[in-house]
Amino acid sequence: MMETTGLSESTTAAGIATTKVSEKREQHFKAGVIDLTAGSLGGIALVYVSQPLDTVKVKMQSFPTIYKGMGDCLMQTFKKDGVIRGLYAGTLPSIAANVAENSILFAGYGACQKFIANIEGHKSVDELSSLSNAMAGVIASFFSSFTLCPTELVKCKLQSMREVANINNQTQTKHITPFQLTRQIFKQEGILGFYRGLGPTLAREMPGYFFFFGGYEGTREFLRKPDQKKDDIGLLRTMAAGSVGGICLWTAIFPADVIKSRVQISNIKTNMFVMGLNIARTEGISALYNGLKPTIIRTIPATAVLFVVYEYSKKFMTQIF
Repeated sequence: MMETTGLSESTTAAGIATTKVSEKREQHFKAGVIDLTAGSLGGIALVYVSQPLDTVKVKMQSFPTIYKGMGDCLMQTFKKDGVIRGLYAGTLPSIAANVAENSILFAGYGACQKFIANIEGHKSVDELSSLSNAMAGVIASFFSSFTLCPTELVKCKLQSMREVANINNQTQTKHITPFQLTRQIFKQEGILGFYRGLGPTLAREMPGYFFFFGGYEGTREFLRKPDQKKDDIGLLRTMAAGSVGGICLWTAIFPADVIKSRVQISNIKTNMFVMGLNIARTEGISALYNGLKPTIIRTIPATAVLFVVYEYSKKFMTQIF
């Protein structure tokens, strides 16, 4: 009788352990889906806030001699191409790029936070330092770069079609849709054509997101009260933290972004370091920062909106599900 009881107890214990493992997996899956969805929503919001100045940034990076400054580029683009085909050129691939990047980035960021927390022996990701959160961002950005590169290549080409046409002495700019351009690239270069600029993209994204998430989490930590969690600092402080993260990101990685834009627009098969040296020698170091002003102006509201939508939609979905 005693043996039967012991067997029954061990079977029950095994069943409880299996149930706990199953529940833990379900929780991780649910958290991943929520992070992915919240990141996607944040990416869509970011595009509609920032697209006009992103267009100006790409034009100034790639064609520094054509425009006198941010205001001149903004006005010329508006006068010649209007709002939809000008300032909001490449919006669909921008949305695709940001949804793809941010969904994977934030889903990966949440998973990497848990991974680092386990390594460091923390019970919760809330216990991670700003440095640990920054490292989680670096790892997550490696994976998101592979989804970002193809869609951003299409976006950059659409944004700079008029300038490329002028350089090639074409009297009229042929407007094509994102789908037509995607098909054209695939026919001419195959799948690998969409990954032109992957090296500069990785060189931009990985160190960039160290500063992005480090700046964001560090600012949230600084702004929270002693008895308050970072998730409860409120709307305005979350926006401020997001803006700081965006400024840290772009200030740190802007030269790599200039190189990436030129490689993708001109189809140059040059090593990114050689390209950077050529730009610095022929145009000066300042050329590697062409378009920084509209980028900083753009990133303040854009990343503020990104993180507010991400954090609050994540909180809302967690409460429902």
